[in-house]
Amino acid sequence: MYVDRVLSGMRPTGSLHLGHYHGVLKNWVRLQHEFECLFFVADWHALTTHYDSPGDIEDNVWQMVIDWLAAGVDPTKSTLFIQSQVIEHAELHLLLSMMTPLGWLERVPTYKDQQEKLTEKDLSTYGFLGYPLLQSADILIYRAKQVPVGEDQVPHIEFAREIARRFNHLYGKEPGYEEKAEGAVKRLGGKKAKLYQELRTRYQQSGDEAALDSARALLGETQNLSLGDKERLYGYLEGGGKMILTEPQALLTEASKMPGLDGQKMSKSYGNTIALREEPEMVVKKIRTMPTDPARVRRTDPGTPEKCPVWQFHQVYSTPEIRDWVRQGCTSAGIGCIECKQPVIDGVLKELAPIQARARALTEDPDTVKNIIADGCDKARDLARETMRDVREAMGLHFG
Repeated sequence: MYVDRVLSGMRPTGSLHLGHYHGVLKNWVRLQHEFECLFFVADWHALTTHYDSPGDIEDNVWQMVIDWLAAGVDPTKSTLFIQSQVIEHAELHLLLSMMTPLGWLERVPTYKDQQEKLTEKDLSTYGFLGYPLLQSADILIYRAKQVPVGEDQVPHIEFAREIARRFNHLYGKEPGYEEKAEGAVKRLGGKKAKLYQELRTRYQQSGDEAALDSARALLGETQNLSLGDKERLYGYLEGGGKMILTEPQALLTEASKMPGLDGQKMSKSYGNTIALREEPEMVVKKIRTMPTDPARVRRTDPGTPEKCPVWQFHQVYSTPEIRDWVRQGCTSAGIGCIECKQPVIDGVLKELAPIQARARALTEDPDTVKNIIADGCDKARDLARETMRDVREAMGLHFG
């Protein structure tokens, strides 16, 4: 049950830009070599704020998946799927809504924050209020241990943990639970049973997290227990009931170091992006017309790199030697802004070239992309159905 599984999703906004690549996709590419990864298109989440204009969602989904694949997300190492094609997400969301206190949703920090920012939208809908719960269902249905997020999303993962904890508390106490758990301990065998009890005691009496991790590892390696017995023993460790839903952990990711063309965060809403499939001529034009240090009115005026958006691009794309050359040339007026921008142009074009070549091949072969997603949806459904079987049984909804 405690598989080192990572889950992450992205709302379909169409073609992606360098901010997405440096902030999310490069991290996904790294994680897929270290963990069992599931990456999904959060198309239902797009409707929480764009419920009145769904027309672009389908095309945006396919364009985004092409960018994922072109950026190096490997479908042989990761499971890629579309949220709405795994209907179990909606079922778990509905069932969790029956036991989620309204106040928990209203306290999520992004709720009021987004309402204040998106004043042009009527966000007084249940879907918008409930989207952290749908997000929790997305995570909990795969029993994901880790969810890569930035600091601003940590409250959402804590919310998912609270939901899992509440669910397990309400529904994990099956009749005769402790007797069944003690029976499962005996089935571990003499040495393992003794070690399990020692670790359980250390954790429950003194909060020893290392003991908890060791006990979980012990259960993970045990082959002779049924799934039901393992779930009982995971819950018994912490003094709760049967662990039906796994509490996820936030896997903190660094904020993207990729600035926008104007020095702000790169965002479509700011109009300061370079798309992953931007034509090379447009990349050159956009970088050449980037604003620079306002103090450099003339070629002979010295500048301060820290006041120039182009310098931020050098932090991402240039070697220490080139950065030294830029600093020396800028502060002494030894180089002009056009000269300063050329290494950045070269660096961006070099990074985009292989991504764009892969994207062209995928665009010309849409069946391959659709087959990848179909396979991923099948794998995701299998995992989701396992969880829903246990959830229904725990809630008394298992008929036949």
